[in-house]
Amino acid sequence: MRFSRKAIILGALAIGVVCASAQPVVIKTSVILDGKGQILRNKNIVVEGNRIVRISEGNAKATYDLTGFTVTPGWIDTHVHFAQHFGADGRAIGGEGAGGESPEIRALQAAAGAYATLQGGFTTIQSLGAEVDGVTRDMINGGRIPGPRVITSLRAIYKETGTPEQIRAFVRKAKADGADVIKIFATASIRDGGAQTMSDDQIRAACGEAAALGLRAVSHAHASSGARASILAGCTAIEHGALLDDATVKLMAERGTYFDPNFLVWHNYLDNKPKFLGIGNYTNEGFAYMEKAVPQMAEVLKRAIAHRVKIVLGTDAVAGAHGRNAEESVYRVRDGGQAPMDAIVSATSVAAESLRLGDKIGTVAPGMEADLVAVEGDPLKDITAVRQVRFVMKSGKVYRQ
Repeated sequence: MRFSRKAIILGALAIGVVCASAQPVVIKTSVILDGKGQILRNKNIVVEGNRIVRISEGNAKATYDLTGFTVTPGWIDTHVHFAQHFGADGRAIGGEGAGGESPEIRALQAAAGAYATLQGGFTTIQSLGAEVDGVTRDMINGGRIPGPRVITSLRAIYKETGTPEQIRAFVRKAKADGADVIKIFATASIRDGGAQTMSDDQIRAACGEAAALGLRAVSHAHASSGARASILAGCTAIEHGALLDDATVKLMAERGTYFDPNFLVWHNYLDNKPKFLGIGNYTNEGFAYMEKAVPQMAEVLKRAIAHRVKIVLGTDAVAGAHGRNAEESVYRVRDGGQAPMDAIVSATSVAAESLRLGDKIGTVAPGMEADLVAVEGDPLKDITAVRQVRFVMKSGKVYRQ
C-alpha cells in the first residue's frame, strides 16, 4: 500500500500530538488543600493522562504555574437540577419541559447548566433528577461535550408512585434504565410545610430495593418522621432537613447517614421570586415558608456539626443557581457556623465518599483523578475566595485557566 506525502506528514503530526498529550503535566503550586483537611505547601502536582501520579518537590518546568493561588480537589455538588433553567420569557422551566420547550432545547439547556457548573469549579455533580439528565450524562461522561462528571437518579419516587411492591418495581426499572442513584420524596416540599408524605412501608420498599440492587438511595426529608423512617430503612443520605429534631440528627450520626443541608436553594428562590411566583406551589405562602427555612437550616447544621454527622455539600441548584454552586460554602460558614476547612472537606472527600467514589475523586493524592480547582485568595481566611475560580481541571483536561 502506498501513501501520499501529505498523508505521511499528517500521520506524523497526529503521532506527535498523541505523544505530546502523553507527556506528564506539571502543576506548580504554593498552597494545596488536599480535601482531607491537610495543607500542602510548595509542591508540584504531576499528572499523566487523567490521573495524579505524584506530589513532588523540586524545580521541574511547570506546565501550569498556580503559585499564589489556593488549589483544592475539584468540588462535588451532591444535589443539583442542572436541566432547570429560565425560559425565553424569564420564567422558570423544569427539566421535563414545562413551558412547551422541545426536547432539543431542553437538552441544550441541560448541557448549558452543566457547563456553567463546571466553570464554577464543580467537576462532579449528582442530579436528582430529570429524564434529560441521562443523555446529557452520557455525552459528558463519554467526552463528547464539556461538563462535570454526572451522576443522576433520572426520576424520583413519591407517595403516588404506588404500593410498596410497585415502588420496588419502579426501583428495578430505574436501574435498568441507567439510574445511578434512587431519589425519594419522604416528605412534602418545605413550601407545603415539609410533613411526611410517603408511608414508612413505602420508604422501606424504596431504600431496601435500592440496597438490594447495589444502589444508593437519598431522601428528600424535612420533617423528622420522614427522615427517621428513611435513616432506619437504609437510605444513604438525607437531603434538606430544615425541620429535624435533635434525636434525628443523632440518629444520622449513629447510622453514618450523610446529611446534605442546603442554603443556596432558598436564597436563589428568594432572589429570583418573580421568576418562580405562581408556578405550582411557588405561592406567597410557599415563599414565606422558604424565608423561615433559612435560619432553621442554620440551626440544624450547627447541631449536625456538634454531633459529628457526615456533612456533604449539595445546593439543590435550580434555575438561576448554575455556576454559583460555591455560594453554598459561603452560606454554611457565614450562617451555619461550619469551619472553612470543614466546608472544603464537605465539598471534596466527604462528598466523594457519599457517592462511593472516595477512591477516585475528592482528594489531591497519587492515583486519584486529576480533578483540580484553583481560586484566588485563601478560603481558610475568607471563604468568599471560592467565588474567585481561576483554574479548573477535570480528569487531566483543563477547562478554565
